[in-house]
Amino acid sequence: MEIVEEVVIVGAGIAGLATAVALKRVGIKALILERSDGLRATGAALTLFPNAWRALDALGVSHKLTPIYGHSKGSYVTNLETGAIQEVPFARINVDDGSGPRSVHRKALLEALAEELPTESICFSSKLGAIKTITNEGSSIAVVHMEDGSVIKAKVLIGCDGVHSVVASWLGLAAPVLSGRSAVRGLAVFPQGHGVKHEIHQFVGAGRRAGIVPLTDKDIYWFFTCSSPATGTDHLAGDPELIQREVIENYAKDLPELYLDIVKHSDLSTLTWAPLMFRQPWNVAFGNLSKQNVTVAGDAMHPMTPDLGQGGCSALEDAVALGRHIGTSFIQNGRLVPGEIAGALGNYVEERRWRAAWLITGSYLSGWVQQGGSSWAVKFFRDAIFYRFLYQKIVGVMHYDCGKLPTTTI
Repeated sequence: MEIVEEVVIVGAGIAGLATAVALKRVGIKALILERSDGLRATGAALTLFPNAWRALDALGVSHKLTPIYGHSKGSYVTNLETGAIQEVPFARINVDDGSGPRSVHRKALLEALAEELPTESICFSSKLGAIKTITNEGSSIAVVHMEDGSVIKAKVLIGCDGVHSVVASWLGLAAPVLSGRSAVRGLAVFPQGHGVKHEIHQFVGAGRRAGIVPLTDKDIYWFFTCSSPATGTDHLAGDPELIQREVIENYAKDLPELYLDIVKHSDLSTLTWAPLMFRQPWNVAFGNLSKQNVTVAGDAMHPMTPDLGQGGCSALEDAVALGRHIGTSFIQNGRLVPGEIAGALGNYVEERRWRAAWLITGSYLSGWVQQGGSSWAVKFFRDAIFYRFLYQKIVGVMHYDCGKLPTTTI
């Protein structure tokens, strides 16, 4: 079977769904191919900063989430060795325009985006086999071969298929690398309410960092990162009960009782243990992020460590930028003109590549500083310089405005 589509998006994660919504807003229908049998909520939750809320405003989706999720009222870091608690400027950015930060359920964000799309636009259990391009009357057409034998031709192909992106590999981008750290993530549920203030708390020690982030009055997102590979942890990946027990009895046993109690209340179906990976920033700055009518967005373009909380935020930025550049070409011509797609995607790439490279770099450095070691020099740099001065500069990336989508009467 062979079908023809205007735009094909590989992956129904944040980047894929948001890009489809952006294109719909400018009058372009996209087909999303998702290998899973439903929306994936791996990671349980994420914090959305002002840059993400501006993108969601542009997509017309923010109003679905803001009534449910409140602003974080403060952000604090506890030194596990000294017990000292330090406030960081992280939460002060919500005075900028009232748009964040707010921590949300990942599934709620995905559902809010998916609700904006026609049901038939997302094809679940669709596994990509191979990608080719052909030239038709001087224009490039992407040909997607699926594992079930079907073939899809598209004027535009956008890879939003995550860290191990098939589309990124086809473009020739270098594979992501290990950061040297691993992370456990989970969602704790308190049916009667948890009574914890709506504040972000982190606990930092030599080679490890933990945190709790209230989402609602009943749910708390928690994470634990440590140096990796940790001896004998491979068997934990698919066993949530074992992950929970390992965190409580081994890795986090000396953390405050509040943190341990939150881990004990975890919804086991949300627990994950995985290495933290990133794409080298120079590969993004100088790599092939597009080729003719094919490009990438989200983790497929710029996988990064979660230390600035910008993975999902930057994916939303990507979506608006793609919608703007492709939409402008579409509106000017009244249709998608294959010969002009390469230029539109090239403009998108040049807008995004250096910001993405900086976000990767800033995230990695932030994680290295906060989890870098126990020497007096590292501690002094982290507590006296990084949190008090440098972090305020770094969080400036959270004020970024990705712009608006072009208007159309179609």
